[in-house]
Amino acid sequence: MRTGFHTVERGLREEFPLRLYQKAKRLFWDPATLDFQQDRATFQNLPPEGQDLVLRLASLFLGGEEAVTLDLLPLLQAVAREGRVEEEMYLTTFLLEEAKHVEFFARFLAEVGGQKGNLARYHGPHYRRIFQEILPESMERLWQDGSPEAQVEAALTYNVVVEGVLAETGYQGFYRLTERLEAAGQAMPGTLAGIRNVQRDESRHIAYGLYLISRHLGEHPGLWRRVEGRLALLLPEAMGVVGELFAAYPEGAPLGLSPEEFFAYASGQFQARMRLLEKARAEGTAALEDL
Repeated sequence: MRTGFHTVERGLREEFPLRLYQKAKRLFWDPATLDFQQDRATFQNLPPEGQDLVLRLASLFLGGEEAVTLDLLPLLQAVAREGRVEEEMYLTTFLLEEAKHVEFFARFLAEVGGQKGNLARYHGPHYRRIFQEILPESMERLWQDGSPEAQVEAALTYNVVVEGVLAETGYQGFYRLTERLEAAGQAMPGTLAGIRNVQRDESRHIAYGLYLISRHLGEHPGLWRRVEGRLALLLPEAMGVVGELFAAYPEGAPLGLSPEEFFAYASGQFQARMRLLEKARAEGTAALEDL
């Protein structure tokens, strides 16, 4: 039974989650408005192995975006049960954004790549382990267990590794691809605009996950052992996904992409998140004020 209303008693708290909510409203975009006409012509001029790389990368994003869209609701419910209305307000924009990302990559694959379905061949064992096992298990646990331990493990999986390492590395892949194409006098402006919008949304998602973890670490310092254990489980799987992408091209990745660059980039993203978590361990949510 509900006994009252937080906003009636104290108003809205002008804290980090509400600032994310306000920013999400200001930066709204619609995937349906992107123009892919030039992108389609550029894609059609790529050699077969270049087309395959673009399809592979986009299929990894599409499956991942569908997964995080389907898996977010338990976190929203866990936060709502605690009466954290400002966090729930932000998470409503979070869920809408994940749905828009599904729309963007589905449109890209259909209208640029000419592919609508039959793309699971691009998903390797490490990818399936993360998106079909670890991620849904950690999120669905929140339906029954909304403990700080469960929330921290879910946020580490979803926000820190899936979004903060894998997705960020994928954006870098798209940026490198478009740089190579532009150097050759070709362009994919609609794709580039969409990727930038997706990354901007995801930066807020990552920030919220770090906030959630920081809040719990401030209240329960003993959770740090859970943080270390979870990341030790996730990092090899994440690096395995990067490895699977390049293993598909034993003669060398198309369009001059370097596996060494992307392994280093993924590792750098992980280390950056780890440094912030270590800071949050000492300072709590105050560690996020510079984000």
